[in-house]
Amino acid sequence: MAIDQLHELDLNADLYLIAVADNAIIPVVEALPENLKGIVIHCSGATDLAVLNRFENAGVIYPPQSLSRDKAVDFSTVPLCVEGNTYNNSAMLLQLARNLSPHSLYCTSHQRLAIHLASVMVNNFSNILYQMAYEILNENNLSFDLIKPIIRETAEKAQNHIPITVQTGPAIRQDSKTMQKHLQFISNKPDLQQIYQLLSQEITKRK
Repeated sequence: MAIDQLHELDLNADLYLIAVADNAIIPVVEALPENLKGIVIHCSGATDLAVLNRFENAGVIYPPQSLSRDKAVDFSTVPLCVEGNTYNNSAMLLQLARNLSPHSLYCTSHQRLAIHLASVMVNNFSNILYQMAYEILNENNLSFDLIKPIIRETAEKAQNHIPITVQTGPAIRQDSKTMQKHLQFISNKPDLQQIYQLLSQEITKRK
């Protein structure tokens, strides 16, 4: 049963899931009764299991997936990252997670943070690059639809290859002439120029 008021808490539950923003986890933890017998878990990728140390039974189930109110998620395709404060709790949570997703696995807090960081890079960082591309096209009276095929193609390649092995573009070719044209084209956008140069340098280093 989902609640948003702690006075509604069932003190005899088997599992307590703290599903709040990362910066609200500790305040909720501090407000919960310390003597809960059920397993208390959070679902944050960037929050250490240690924040739940005041509870006898604790753990984490973290889905590395972007969640939106208006879009359903098929959790059977999402790996659930599990950690418990004891061997038995880890095993119990992993069994629970695998009922939702066969791709679930055990991860330490350190490994979970690595997964969270990687998820931010491929999700949040790529999305802001999509927005910057949208703005460039819009400023030149062009539709974002024009580059949707290449977005799909790049994402599909990343599913089946180590990304650098399918890298394309002027940076991997060391085509400095084209890169200078791009930089000149966005000369009125110094922040975007800096992003372009830094990403191009990262690509070139891996050639």
